[in-house]
Amino acid sequence: MASNLSNPLVELRNLSFGYGERVILNDVSLTVPRGKVTALMGASGGGKTTILRLIGGQNRAQSGETLFDGKDVTRMGASELYAARRRMGMLFQFGALFADLNVYDNVAFPLREHTDLSDDMIHDIVLMKLNAVGLRGAREMMPSALSGGMTRRVALARAIALDPELVMYDEPFSGIDPISVGTSATLIRQLNDSMGLTSIFVSHELEQTFAIADHVIILANGKVASQGTPQEVLESTDPLVYQYVNALSEGPVRFHYPAPSVEADFGTDADAAQQQKQVGVTR
Repeated sequence: MASNLSNPLVELRNLSFGYGERVILNDVSLTVPRGKVTALMGASGGGKTTILRLIGGQNRAQSGETLFDGKDVTRMGASELYAARRRMGMLFQFGALFADLNVYDNVAFPLREHTDLSDDMIHDIVLMKLNAVGLRGAREMMPSALSGGMTRRVALARAIALDPELVMYDEPFSGIDPISVGTSATLIRQLNDSMGLTSIFVSHELEQTFAIADHVIILANGKVASQGTPQEVLESTDPLVYQYVNALSEGPVRFHYPAPSVEADFGTDADAAQQQKQVGVTR
C-alpha cells in the first residue's frame, strides 16, 4: 500500500469548496491509491459526491489542489480537461442511461463519440464489456425494461467502454436489492483487479464496502475524519468514526437539527406546550 500511496492517481491537497456561504469541504487532504479500490463514506451532505465532481472537473476548487495523475484539474483548460476525462469512467447514482437507446447503443455511445473505431471493432468491444457485467444477452433491451440492478450494470459497462484508468461510482449500492448489491460489489472488485483500474466509490453500505475496499476515507464536518485500510478505520477511536461504523444513533452526529429551545418555540412551560399540542391534534 505504501508505494501506491506515495504515487496516488488522485490526490486532494488542502482543498476547500462550498456553495455560496455554505462550506462543504474545508482544507481537505486525501489520497486515492493507484490500482486500488477506495471507498468514500460519511454522513449525508458531507461532500462525497462533491469530491467526485471536483475530480471530474464539474466543480472547481476554491482553494487547494485536485490532482489527477499529478496534474491539477482546477487549472486545466477545456482541451486538457476533456483529455483527462477520457481517462475516467463515471457510474452515476441511478445509471443515467439514454432512455431512447437500447443497451447496446448505450454502451457503444462513448466509443462512437471519442474514437474512430470501425463498427465491427465497436461491436466486439461492446459485447466484451456487456459480457464482463453479465449482460451480453440483454443487448437489445431498452432501459425501461431493465431492473435497477441491471441498469447499474449496463451503466458500468458504458463507464469502462473506453478502458479508463479511473472509475468513479456514485452510490452504486443505493436503491437495489441485496442480491444486486452483492453482485455490484463483486463486479467493482473484479473489474478493478482484472482491468488494472483505480476505483473510487461513494457508499453508505458498510458490510459490502468494508469487504471490497482497500482504502476507506470517512468525511465529517467538511474534514477527513479518518482514512486508511478498512481495519484501521474500524479500529479508529475518533467518536464520530466510531458512531458511523457502528451505526449508532447517539454520538457527535445528532438526530435533531440545531434549533431554538423547546421553551423558546412553544413557551416557557414545555409541559403545557406539549398538552396544547396534543389537544390540537385531537380536535
